[in-house]
Amino acid sequence: MQTLQGIAVSPGVAIGEALVVDNEGFRIPQRFVARDAVQSEIRRLTEAIAGADKEIAANRDTVTKQLGKHYGAIFGAHLKMLHDARLRREIEGMIRQKHYSPEYAVSRTMRRYAKVFQSLDNAFMKERSQDIFDIEKRLLKHLLRDRREGVGQLTSPVVLLAHNLTPSETANLNRRYALGFVTEAGGPGSHTAIVAEAMRLPAVVATGPFLTDVSGGDLVIIDGNLGRVILQPDEETVAKYRYEAEEHRGVEARLKSLANKPAVTSDGVRVQLCGNIEFPYEVEQCQAEGADGIGLYRTEFLYLNAKKEPTESTHYTAYKKVVLAMKGKPVCIRTLDLGADKLSDDAPASDEKNPVLGLRSIRLTLRNVPLFRTQLRAILRASDLGNVQILFPLITTLRELRQVKMLLSDVMEDLEESNIKFDRNIKIGIMAEVPATALMLERFLDEVDFVSIGTNDLIQYTLAVDRSNKDVAPMYTASEPAVLRLIRSSIQASNKVSKPVNICGQMSGNILYTMLLLGFGLRHFSVPPASILEIKKVISSVHIKQCQRVARRVMTMEHAQDIRNYLKEELRKQVPELVP
Repeated sequence: MQTLQGIAVSPGVAIGEALVVDNEGFRIPQRFVARDAVQSEIRRLTEAIAGADKEIAANRDTVTKQLGKHYGAIFGAHLKMLHDARLRREIEGMIRQKHYSPEYAVSRTMRRYAKVFQSLDNAFMKERSQDIFDIEKRLLKHLLRDRREGVGQLTSPVVLLAHNLTPSETANLNRRYALGFVTEAGGPGSHTAIVAEAMRLPAVVATGPFLTDVSGGDLVIIDGNLGRVILQPDEETVAKYRYEAEEHRGVEARLKSLANKPAVTSDGVRVQLCGNIEFPYEVEQCQAEGADGIGLYRTEFLYLNAKKEPTESTHYTAYKKVVLAMKGKPVCIRTLDLGADKLSDDAPASDEKNPVLGLRSIRLTLRNVPLFRTQLRAILRASDLGNVQILFPLITTLRELRQVKMLLSDVMEDLEESNIKFDRNIKIGIMAEVPATALMLERFLDEVDFVSIGTNDLIQYTLAVDRSNKDVAPMYTASEPAVLRLIRSSIQASNKVSKPVNICGQMSGNILYTMLLLGFGLRHFSVPPASILEIKKVISSVHIKQCQRVARRVMTMEHAQDIRNYLKEELRKQVPELVP
């Protein structure tokens, strides 16, 4: 049993067999074979070795002919390794004695050898681990007869283990079979993490290197609450996690009683509690949990799932489904919030040195007006069906905001000329997610109907921490005093002029911060659907003066960890059943 510590980005526990995702996309279909199948499985191994031998020998001869014996010798070394008697005995021993499938036996054995090489101080010997992985892939290819199973075409329940997953790969996971995922890289506020939370997949990122320690088919536990990953857990650990999962289901069942009740503090203050959604199907859960509306409808999935830019009809169909389902409750649709490199899987690689500070979000759409107009037309058409609002992300200057408003007016004129119905008085808002915007918010408020504080980007830009970089991930925290001051001042500025303000970043869905935000004066939350009932429970368990006292105390504190510890203790006093 081996325990890894990473960063929890999507809560929940997943227990299942591993699918190790690499560039080859191999999937080991079974871990064990029947006793009476051992001999036939040994024959399959022998055939796979013969096939790999033929391939490697052909590569050796070709390279020798074209580049010389020195380079051909690389493949000669592969052949020696492939036919090593000790290696063959180990693999066959696993099949005969443990009844492992040949695929699983090959992977376990080769990865153990690779790990030994990687542990050596000699740099040249460390590189030999790549030769071992190459042989492993050749053998698996022949054993599986070139079958491939991409992460979007899963056929049985697995937990995915990868160096990293792109947002599009995550969005395309089959929710029926993907139990959760773990990545060596990544950060807590990445788009991949956001998509995982939207899909309710337990996920842990930034564990550091571990893929050589695990083979496809190994049993793995993902603890998306504490950021732990347990490889090959013992029976006691599995039983413990299954018990905790059952306990959690019990808490969830008890919270269901709040679904049809409004979010009201114990002293009678009504709080608007809306849902963040990434996909149209999530609207059903928002309705089931009693959401007051959709506070953030992210539209990136339309691009992440597509090989080409979505049409106006594609946009409109997606928006129509959500707007009609909400039956007059507000639906706040955010325009595209991605970088140019994320628009499609086959998009050319970006040469930006720092895409976080580059051409992304509103900057990208203002640079690509036809794309932007297509989305605006669809949103405006959907506004005739219900209570629709438009949210513009990453606005940093008044000039940007005015450009956007002019373009929106132009699209409105086009629709009017074509006699297409829309809401002429549609409300527009901006994301306050850049310090420049937060500092100038009083001026922005004169030109918008509402403000949504995007804490994910606000944290990374305030603290100069790339939210998708595991090396600085521990510094990415909402509890830093500088971040909290910007949030408080933004809420106060909006309340001063009676403009609605909400928080839609991951911070709003974390019960640790609910009392603090209420104390700051926040009365509109937008949270992931899975968090609605927990947040509603906290709101109903506290009164505003109590929250204001908490807020005053926090603003005297200097260190993020001290703030988190204090907030956790205050939360435990009010809702002990929700605090581990």
